[in-house]
Amino acid sequence: MKQTAITISMINEQGMNRTESQTLRAVDGEQRMTSMEIAELTGKTHFNVMKAIRNMEPAWLKVGQFHFELTSYLDAQGKERPCYLLTKTECLYIATKFNDEARARLVLRWQQLEEDRREALEWERWKARWSQIERPQGQRLLGVSDEEILDEADDIIGDELDELNRASDNCYTPTDIGAPFGLEGRDLNSFLCDKGVIHWSKGQWRLTPKYLHQGLTEDRSFIYHGRNGHRKTQSRLVWTEKGRDFVLGLIG
Repeated sequence: MKQTAITISMINEQGMNRTESQTLRAVDGEQRMTSMEIAELTGKTHFNVMKAIRNMEPAWLKVGQFHFELTSYLDAQGKERPCYLLTKTECLYIATKFNDEARARLVLRWQQLEEDRREALEWERWKARWSQIERPQGQRLLGVSDEEILDEADDIIGDELDELNRASDNCYTPTDIGAPFGLEGRDLNSFLCDKGVIHWSKGQWRLTPKYLHQGLTEDRSFIYHGRNGHRKTQSRLVWTEKGRDFVLGLIG
């Protein structure tokens, strides 16, 4: 079994979370979660979580998977303690032994981690785009005000969104379609969910597999700021002309 010693100071140097109960991220390009955070999320002791993982490992191996990655950390007293470092798939496998509430907490935590990762990638993309802006030779950023930088950044973001949303320019929102029938967008989405046309997945409405690849919808992206002030990117499902006719047919 692969074993790697990781100290809390090393975790901090690598830009990971600061406390030993939190998540270790982006290991070998893949997000991982420690058994310590699983214990914290599920309200179980770390000892019992470790025991559950060890007991479930033989079945995981039997279907052709790998050993769970065993690593270690230094506790507050400087003693080395074992912990597991699990992928999302491995975490959700372990969660089959938990109660409904514990599983829900784990699923929602992974959703948050994935959103955070998308935010980080989005920010890196904006920074790369900013660095490619052409400026007159010899021009420097010294003396440029924060307002001017933000204005130019907003222009870049606007151009990016304009390009990204071009396919959805002539599409209809659920509110557009539902308005003639006195339906708000959320009411129409609930109706379509009951009909098995859409379902809620990873924080947004998506078509169910039966209706994919039929030209019924497009994604329309937008940018907003979360409660912590960080910029987030999200997309919403909008309906093409064909999709609107399809929905109107269901409403009757």
